[in-house]
Amino acid sequence: MIYLRLFWEFFKTGLFAVGGGMATIPFLQNIGDSTGWYTYTDLMNMLAVSESTPGPIGINMATYVGFVVAGVPGAVVATVGEITPSIVVILLVAMALNKFKDNKYVANAFYGLRPASTGLIAAAGIGVALEVLTTVTTISGKNQLFNLFEVESITGLFRWKAVILAIVLILLSNWVKPIKKLHPVVLIAFSAVVGIVFQFANIS
Repeated sequence: MIYLRLFWEFFKTGLFAVGGGMATIPFLQNIGDSTGWYTYTDLMNMLAVSESTPGPIGINMATYVGFVVAGVPGAVVATVGEITPSIVVILLVAMALNKFKDNKYVANAFYGLRPASTGLIAAAGIGVALEVLTTVTTISGKNQLFNLFEVESITGLFRWKAVILAIVLILLSNWVKPIKKLHPVVLIAFSAVVGIVFQFANIS
């Protein structure tokens, strides 16, 4: 049953996450809340790995979650579930494109999807920023329209190490010419090293 659940959850994600890979984050958060497969912190770690590896982030996330939940078979099932709606929709669109490409109702439907796509991506970006840069945690439950937020401590609102790292990366990648020419992989590796150092320092 775990494979059917994986397929169904990611089928829904692939069907409704309009706007690209980042738009899948709210759906993945909901999957974690409803199944208990992973926490929101785990999801942020998965996002970091998926962003750092080649391929579409939505597919990478599906593969990663499937592997965490049920190993290699789970990764395959989750990935297939994620891409199936896109394949079906593309085939249907290809069949009907010439007939409906100038239809005003179709054009209006796609126009109406833009706010939804923008909202999903914005929700993902805000959620990632809150989780990584602050101590604010997102609380969501079943049949809940809006997310609730919980603050661990007003005095310790920001994760200062993460904030400083983000500021340094923004400054280096936008205003220091030699750094601007570096491949993004170098900055990803630098961030990974800093994270390992911070983690080791905390353990010690």
